[in-house]
Amino acid sequence: MIRLPIASLAAGAATALALAAAPAAVAAAQPDPVDGNCATRAGVPLYVNVTGLKDRTGRLKLEIYPPNEEDFLRDDTSLKRENKPFRRIWAQTPASGPVRLCIRAPGPGTWAVLFTHDRDGKNKFNFWEDGAGFPSNQKLGRSRPKVRQALVNVGPGGGQISIKAQYLRGLGGFAPLDD
Repeated sequence: MIRLPIASLAAGAATALALAAAPAAVAAAQPDPVDGNCATRAGVPLYVNVTGLKDRTGRLKLEIYPPNEEDFLRDDTSLKRENKPFRRIWAQTPASGPVRLCIRAPGPGTWAVLFTHDRDGKNKFNFWEDGAGFPSNQKLGRSRPKVRQALVNVGPGGGQISIKAQYLRGLGGFAPLDD
């Protein structure tokens, strides 16, 4: 008689553990709302051709922000917490050839786009080493970039832009290497 309750208890415990693990498995299977990878089907593709890389080291990053000064370049955790649209992709820097990246915008419309070349691969912008760029391709200089420099219109079928990478160039601030 003792075996039946223990067996029932063990079966019940196993069922409870399986049910407790189910939400974690479902959450792990759901896509990250920040992931802008073009392999996903959420949003519209924006193809970005990048020129002017200083070298072929590190990683490349594209981010899409809401098109306003308040949200532009804000921390992604704050944007996610407030349910504001934000997307990011990382890509290894190709050893040679043209650089073409793809990120999915949350939908058609106007968005702010930031490109960074994380040369040391530390996932923290190093002002002295890393590069950055925006769709306007205006010289960035020494001031914080304005959202107007980063705006791009993405149509319902997606879009394509070119960004010229810029790096710190002495006292003048950030500029393309060929200026």
